Amino acid sequence: MGQALLEELRKGSTKSTMVKRRIITYLICNGKATITDLAKDMDLSVPTVTKFVDEMIEDGYVLDNGKLETSGGRYPNLYGLCADAAYFLGVEVARDFYSIGVSDFQGNMLHQILRVPFQRENTLACVDSLCKAINEFIDGHKLDRSKIMNVCVSLAGRVNSETGFSYSFFKFGDTSLRDLLIERIGLPVEVENDSRVMAYGEYMRGDFKNVKNLIYINAGWGLGMAIIIDGKLYRGMSGFSGEFGHNYGYDNQQICHCGKKGCIETEVSCSALYRKFIERLKNGENSILLREKKIEEIEISDILSAINREDVLGIELVEEIGGELGRHIGCLINIFNPELVVIGGDLSKAGGYLLHPVIAAIRKYTLNLMYRDSDILLAKLQDDANVVGTCLLGRTNLFAV
Repeated sequence: MGQALLEELRKGSTKSTMVKRRIITYLICNGKATITDLAKDMDLSVPTVTKFVDEMIEDGYVLDNGKLETSGGRYPNLYGLCADAAYFLGVEVARDFYSIGVSDFQGNMLHQILRVPFQRENTLACVDSLCKAINEFIDGHKLDRSKIMNVCVSLAGRVNSETGFSYSFFKFGDTSLRDLLIERIGLPVEVENDSRVMAYGEYMRGDFKNVKNLIYINAGWGLGMAIIIDGKLYRGMSGFSGEFGHNYGYDNQQICHCGKKGCIETEVSCSALYRKFIERLKNGENSILLREKKIEEIEISDILSAINREDVLGIELVEEIGGELGRHIGCLINIFNPELVVIGGDLSKAGGYLLHPVIAAIRKYTLNLMYRDSDILLAKLQDDANVVGTCLLGRTNLFAV
């Protein structure tokens, strides 16, 4: 059923196709609606919208959810997407793990596996291993492949979702990563930047109360950013917007993984926290982790856990990083004047130890008129953000008019 709808939508920009796209998009954004709501939003007559909704009910994509209770008069019917009409797969490919999830047509998450150990390498063999894991997830959960409308795969770095190329990882000649995945999975695929899908997941599921303009900071092993303007992701001319961490920030002689020196993420990221933490331990400072592991066995997840167990060294370092992050976010607020700044990624797991110095620095470096209009919050979805975002963004992208 999902593939049949996808094929219909691919036929072209006929009036029928365009109206159905707009109905689905409205229901994605609003959940349920009356015929009157849909007609008003699309500036069409009630009989016209009724005709298309009836067709979509008959085809199994829309459900009649019964009467809407009102204070008087006739009760209008409420319509929504049919949950089991289609599925959307989301795949997160990180530095040392992958996650996979699947949502239904309404955007409800059905199954997911998070942070499965996996070494990302720039080889075709690694792509093959990833595709094997995706196919095993589909088969293991007995998903009907004919209902899977697409698989959205997210990676860090430069990703052009229009062309399907990832330029930071899995770049092999003239064949796009999207085409390589389609060949191996046998389903429609798109690729996206990880910060953008995480931002979209938070935007759609983070319960941020009618916010339309936000900046999402992905403070993970690197430092990324995504921008949502008037409810839509901003990608930039070549699809590479949001490389916040690769702006010049410090005369520290630290080589960033991008090859340049002094990038912001060399001092503000999980990789920076890890580097500084290990250096301080090797210089003779103490941590509760030394009672549990040798220095060479410590991982970033251990450090973040230790911070939440009140490890003094970890708290000191994350507060320093928070102050620097706040200074740079202050510049963004001065430029964009957003309603909301959401800080996500693994570094946000430090909670208030990170957030409080961020806010203090923003107050110090941001114009008062700008700061008072911007809320600064930690991400709510945490480890779920990427997989939820890939599923939901993959769904939205298919029906964008």
